[in-house]
Amino acid sequence: MTTSHTLSKKHPGHLLLLRGLDAVARGDRARAGQLFDSTMSWAIERGDNDLWDRAFCNRCGIDIENGRHIEGLAELREIVLRSRNLENGFLASYNAARAYDLRGDQDRALFYLNIAKDRCGRLARHDWLAWAHNQAGNLYLTKSKIEDACLEYQTAQALLPTEARAQKAQVRDNLGYCRMLQGRTAEGFSLVYKGLRELRRLKLVREQIPLHLSLCFGYLEVDRPARALQHGLRGLELAEAHTDVESIKNAHYLVGETYNQLGQDLEAFNTFQALQERYFPDTPHIPQLLMAIDTRSLVNLKA
Repeated sequence: MTTSHTLSKKHPGHLLLLRGLDAVARGDRARAGQLFDSTMSWAIERGDNDLWDRAFCNRCGIDIENGRHIEGLAELREIVLRSRNLENGFLASYNAARAYDLRGDQDRALFYLNIAKDRCGRLARHDWLAWAHNQAGNLYLTKSKIEDACLEYQTAQALLPTEARAQKAQVRDNLGYCRMLQGRTAEGFSLVYKGLRELRRLKLVREQIPLHLSLCFGYLEVDRPARALQHGLRGLELAEAHTDVESIKNAHYLVGETYNQLGQDLEAFNTFQALQERYFPDTPHIPQLLMAIDTRSLVNLKA
């Protein structure tokens, strides 16, 4: 997550940071990262600690969005402890939570996420608080606490302002996926399709990837593999186009399972083999194993 701050817009370092945030909004993460790096250099030269903290947190947010294990966890923890700036403290704790989640340490992630909730609560930033609740939902899903995840997503949905259309679409997808896991598939489909229509209206393409995978999963749940395949292949196509590594992996699991249920054994095997070669090169027997099980049990799309 990246976000703006309250320094004067006439401040040259602030202008660099704002340009980085604009690049994030356009989906140009590479350019955003460069601008945040430049902001950090500018802040070091002038001894502006608050600006460096803000740029560093936003830079970490870019790396996390790209699925990278960041090296700056120690710095994020330090900002949480020392910064009197509530906005910086929120960003540091929120990104620390996401970084620990990437490392598979959900307990520490929840610890820092609770700090983030406290900081943005004191700031009265309902939009930030909503995003913290959304991330908490993802963490609870990782721990298979589906009821807790649903409550977090419902809270996030209620807190988000009407104009946060893309964010609402993502939360609807998360909640819809949970409903599918609960067997409430009609409600799940309604939520995910509503989110997908919104993203299409906004012409946001990359953001549609997880929704297509949710629909693929949902149609497998209701024994409609032909429809599942349409969404699975679309999700895989978009994930490949945007180098979304985790979504590519999940799409291979789901598409392979879909082919398997359709009785298209060769296509299923080839899909699982592509998964094995890309992600598990030292385990050549994986395609045969996946052909014999329901791979939906191996996928958690929101964790």
